[in-house]
Amino acid sequence: MATTLTRQEFLKLGAFGAGVLGFSGLGFDMAAATAVKRELRIAGATESHSVCPYCAVGCSLIAYTRRTPDGQTSLLQIEGDPDSPINEGRLCPKGATALDLAVSQRRVEKPLYRAPGSTQWQEISWDDVLDRVARHMKESRDRTFVRTDAKGNVVNRCEGIAFAGGAAFSSEEGYFATKVMRGLGLTHLEQQARV
Repeated sequence: MATTLTRQEFLKLGAFGAGVLGFSGLGFDMAAATAVKRELRIAGATESHSVCPYCAVGCSLIAYTRRTPDGQTSLLQIEGDPDSPINEGRLCPKGATALDLAVSQRRVEKPLYRAPGSTQWQEISWDDVLDRVARHMKESRDRTFVRTDAKGNVVNRCEGIAFAGGAAFSSEEGYFATKVMRGLGLTHLEQQARV
C-alpha cells in the first residue's frame, strides 16, 4: 500500500538528504577540483565593436579575434554589447548566431544543384546558376504575366514569382533589388528581416 507524504514531511526529508550529501562530500576530492584552472577562450583576444548585419535595428556586437601563428585573424566569439542603448547586450536568434555566418563548418560556399528526382547534390559554376535562375524567371514571368485585370485596367504585373529580400541586405542592395523586381512586374515582395 502506498504511503502519502505531507508537504512538511517532504521538506524535512529533502533538507535531511541535502545535509547528508553536503557532509559526505560524495567522495569528491575538492582540493583536486579547485586546483583545475581553465583559461577563457577569449583571454587576450582583440575586442572589436560592430553592428549586427541582419536587420535595420542596429544591435551592437562585440567580436573577439586573435592572430594565429600563420598571420591570419581567427574569429573566436561574437556577443551582444552590454553598453549599447539599443540592445543592452541582448540579441535576437539571428544575431545570436552571427558567429556561424562567418565560420560555420556547414556553410555552403559553392553553388550546388540537385536535379529533379535526384538525391545527390552536384557542384556547378556561378555562371550556370545565374543562367538557370534567369531562364526560369523569364519562363515564369512569360507564363504568369497579367496585362489587364478583370475590369480591363492595365496592371502589367507578374503573379507567378515572389521575392524575399535578405535581412543582411544593405539599404542600397534592398533598394536595387526592389527596383529590379518591380521592373519585372512582381507584386509579391517581402523582406526577411520583417518575418
